[in-house]
Amino acid sequence: MTEGVHRQKRQYPRISLPKGMRVAWHGGDLQLFSRVRTLGRGGLFISIPNPPPVGTKLRLSFEVPGGNVQAEGIVRNIVHGEGMGVEFTKLRLKDRLLLEMLLKRLLR
Repeated sequence: MTEGVHRQKRQYPRISLPKGMRVAWHGGDLQLFSRVRTLGRGGLFISIPNPPPVGTKLRLSFEVPGGNVQAEGIVRNIVHGEGMGVEFTKLRLKDRLLLEMLLKRLLR
């Protein structure tokens, strides 16, 4: 699928993070620290050369100004050699507010 088609399907815009942001995640048999390439209200793209398969459930944790966001997610797509698109499936209110404050700041 082309990038344009992916963008049309997105419910929320994503912000590119050129310097990346670190995320701790575990799912399946993996527990790793990786870089976040893009971030949005609905999910993120994590850079990893050998991502777990689509459908893998993950637990995520990453630092933002004001605190630590913890979330649950599911791998929705993979790009071999590059990474995985993860959709947030569970965010507590505190975590959602921290994420939204960061996104508003980055969108200025």
